[in-house]
Amino acid sequence: MRVVLQRVQHGRVTVGGRTVAEIGPGLVILLGIGPDDGEEQTQYLADKIANLRIFEDQGGKMNRSLLDVDGEAIVVSQFTLYADTRKGRRPSFTDAAPAEIAHPLVERFVELLNSKGVATQSGEFGAPMLVEIANDGPVTIWMER
Repeated sequence: MRVVLQRVQHGRVTVGGRTVAEIGPGLVILLGIGPDDGEEQTQYLADKIANLRIFEDQGGKMNRSLLDVDGEAIVVSQFTLYADTRKGRRPSFTDAAPAEIAHPLVERFVELLNSKGVATQSGEFGAPMLVEIANDGPVTIWMER
């Protein structure tokens, strides 16, 4: 799994002009699933992200987690995180998991974050989405498991 975390003041996902997810302060999580990913990776990253101390405390240090700040999250499935650009001029996405593997894992990831106390919404799997990210900091973190 590959994840890009964006700490945001607010975020929104629209599909066909209709808002499907919208949050205030928290994280927009771009989630890429590989073909060998499963429950272990999903649980690890959900726990890591919920507890990752990337929000500022009163002293201005990144010392608080998403749970500490009562932040929200939007999870957006992002197969393009598995782009291979080594050859030619068009990226290859053959390293991304097929939809029948990726879709249930994205749903499970959202479920796990919610169960940890993070109010989590998601985009619409497989749909063309407009993702609005008001990056705060800016803080952008890439993770892989």
